[in-house]
Amino acid sequence: MAPVARVRSVVLDCPDPQALAAFYAAVVGGTPEADEDDWYVLQVPGGPRLSFQLAEEFTPPEWPRGDRNAQQFHLDLDAGATWEEFDAVHAHVLALGARPLDVEDREKKDFQVYADPAGHPFCLCRIEEP
Repeated sequence: MAPVARVRSVVLDCPDPQALAAFYAAVVGGTPEADEDDWYVLQVPGGPRLSFQLAEEFTPPEWPRGDRNAQQFHLDLDAGATWEEFDAVHAHVLALGARPLDVEDREKKDFQVYADPAGHPFCLCRIEEP
């Protein structure tokens, strides 16, 4: 079946669109641009467009709870093939304001879960070596 539409953006509600766009630009690249004071767009190089929209009464998702205000969505980000590369990305996102949600047992599952500065969960994933 032929598609009838294409993805334009992944949009994240947040209390500070400029700050969250800057966080993701520092993680995945690109330069955030303001469409309006309450809407920022980040074209990820070689990837999707992320948009950040003001939600004045924003309540961050609660992970891993599924009974109320579950994670809503999350981004999976490749973070290196070796654990040394992965650890460097881990340190970088923490320095940018990410918060670890589940960073235990990485040897068993090859990813770790974090919250961005607005509270959205995202995963750093280890790239499988060929």
